[in-house]
Amino acid sequence: MLYSAVIHREEEWFVAECPEVGTASQGKTVEDAIDNLREATELYLEEFPAKVVSHPILATFEVPAHG
Repeated sequence: MLYSAVIHREEEWFVAECPEVGTASQGKTVEDAIDNLREATELYLEEFPAKVVSHPILATFEVPAHG
């Protein structure tokens, strides 16, 4: 199965989240965060099998800067 990872940085960690399943993990590098997310998602799906996977729509938008 193919899943998505949304990754952002929090201080010195990269945080990866899987929007289809709701799992999250972190790592010192993007690759580590994705590997850890893959493992967390595999473990989650062993307990709670996914029935249908719908992929999220990723979009960007702007907000005026204040300051």
